[in-house]
Amino acid sequence: MTLTLLALVVAVGLLGPLIAWRNTSKIPVAVGEILAGGLIGTTGFQLVNPHEPIFSFLASIGFAMVMLVAGSHVPVRDRNLIRGIPKAAARLVLIAAVSILLAFLVTTAFHVGHPAIYAVLFASSSTAIIMPIIQELGLSGKSVTELLPQIALADAGCIVAVPLVIDPKDGSRAVLGVLLMVTISLLLFLFIWQSEKRGWQEKIEARSEDRGFALELRISLLLLLLLSAIAQASKVSIMLAGFGLGIALAASGEPRRLAKQLFTLSEGFFSPLFFVWLGASINLRELLGHPDMILLAVVIAAAASLAHLTAIFFHQPWALGIMATSQNGVPAAIVALGMTLGLLKPGEGAALLLASLLTVAAATLAARSYAKKSV
Repeated sequence: MTLTLLALVVAVGLLGPLIAWRNTSKIPVAVGEILAGGLIGTTGFQLVNPHEPIFSFLASIGFAMVMLVAGSHVPVRDRNLIRGIPKAAARLVLIAAVSILLAFLVTTAFHVGHPAIYAVLFASSSTAIIMPIIQELGLSGKSVTELLPQIALADAGCIVAVPLVIDPKDGSRAVLGVLLMVTISLLLFLFIWQSEKRGWQEKIEARSEDRGFALELRISLLLLLLLSAIAQASKVSIMLAGFGLGIALAASGEPRRLAKQLFTLSEGFFSPLFFVWLGASINLRELLGHPDMILLAVVIAAAASLAHLTAIFFHQPWALGIMATSQNGVPAAIVALGMTLGLLKPGEGAALLLASLLTVAAATLAARSYAKKSV
């Protein structure tokens, strides 16, 4: 990847802020960035190759950064969040049951097989998409707080389930990898909490600010990269690395200076680069030769929405249920692994990615509707 192409990626990423420029539009920045990626990527003018090693490597860092910032904004200390975990788990049980039923119906109707993969897909949520939407639109309140553990559990659980349903032989390794990531994140929280309690954190922040060392940011990036490396070696998504570290920072009380530094680095470069890469990775051209796969994409998005809307039986607003439908990492992981193992039919991978775009669009519209009612 050349500097010229990198400059192009950064430039088209500005489409996100341009689309979201007006406060009345209520359109998340990520939506414009994904569309921009589609224009210059596989579906559009093919000016960039999303599979180019440097581009995909930078995008993986961007994904980890997005999840780190998202995790750091989760109000872990909020009692409503903690109280919402049992209700979130109950919602997910119902969503999973409905997803299994719908998966059998959809896979039978379209003769695609592997219903377990579709069940995981329908039940998944994308913290990387939903958290920026919540933050940008300023959504708050008890219902929104209760949504956070739901999407976090669904996202992490489904990412873990992907290798189990695609390649069961390697599933035990993925489970061990998740347990390892959770353990490390817990140890990091304890260490950060102790450093704050003993005054180490305050001394480091004071010296760093006085001398301009940016030590908090450097240490956070080091931890993020190390966790991401462990996640890759353990065959689990780096989503867990970023989100786990973000949760650890939030639980221990993220310093304001570090929050500003992370926001600048993520939102200024890595986050838009990741969303542009995501848009560039979607190849909608494959659907031209397989029109039935276009219908499959619509059905997938509708089935996922229907599964998550069942949360209304637990008094969740319908708009938040649609928001929870938003997909990102899970369909990308399914397509990557499914294509490698030859499990997907021609055009099926494109259908899964198109469906993820439809869920993002639906989540955006639902969030705008909820924001207007909350004003």
